[in-house]
Amino acid sequence: MRAHPPRLILASTSRYRRALLERLGVPFEVIAPTVDEAWIKAESQAQGLTPMQLACALAGMKAESVWEHHRDAVVIGSDQVCSLGSRILSKPGSRERAIEQLRLLAGQTHELHTGISILGPDGRPGDTCVTDRLTMLALDDAAIARYVDRDQPFDCAGSYKLEAAGIGLFTRVETEDSTSVTGLPLLLVAAILRKWFGFAIP
Repeated sequence: MRAHPPRLILASTSRYRRALLERLGVPFEVIAPTVDEAWIKAESQAQGLTPMQLACALAGMKAESVWEHHRDAVVIGSDQVCSLGSRILSKPGSRERAIEQLRLLAGQTHELHTGISILGPDGRPGDTCVTDRLTMLALDDAAIARYVDRDQPFDCAGSYKLEAAGIGLFTRVETEDSTSVTGLPLLLVAAILRKWFGFAIP
């Protein structure tokens, strides 16, 4: 284990991932990745990638886009894909689309795939993806509208915030790490940073 761990960079503009990584108590920087997500998603459809494979691909490309300019650092890339069967649900971006997505998910079991890629001066431990399964209540339109107006989950895959009022939308959440649902599986990230790169966690 090295005496001093390298710089740590989060390759993400997500305020949710930033807040999650802060919980580990190690200093880090935030640098926005340069990745054309729309193009990658279009290409993934042409190549027949599964939602899980897409999440891993996006995470890897985000990490690489930052690491290639900061090879002395450890860079964390992550992305999340919400899927109902083979259908991918992107961030809604508006009240109307959030309501539309929640109508689709109501009464159904869907999956959240969180891809993780960590690159550093000592190499690449390997990309991985964590999949959580969530079962939503059979919600009526009034309940959906009430929830959307309360949490305003317009920047969230699946149109809900499980860490806020969104927890009331579900009957079952199957996960090994609750932080993965929010966007960054801290159990996995902490283990890699500690064992591979020498970060003092805790």
